Amino acid sequence: MSRAFVNEDAGNHTPTPQYHLPARDDPAYDAAAALALLEGARLGDTLSAEDATGYRWGDPRLKRHVERALAAAIVQKDDRMEQLAERYLKQLLDTSR
Repeated sequence: MSRAFVNEDAGNHTPTPQYHLPARDDPAYDAAAALALLEGARLGDTLSAEDATGYRWGDPRLKRHVERALAAAIVQKDDRMEQLAERYLKQLLDTSR
């Protein structure tokens, strides 16, 4: 059979996103983890971001970092990031009730 008709990459395998995070004891880790969770959500793969960071979506320890990401998204007019950050913060409000 001609190679033109063979799809060697057939299947539903989508590569897991790679999150480049500083060491966990680095003071910048939590900020990077917050961004990784938001980026994972942007890609539709929150689970891999949670696994990579050790944080779960809506973890209150990342609130100030997500608030900063929201402010940056507003300035940059990144509507999707703004939406995701707002969703993260709403999750915090919903779980605190």
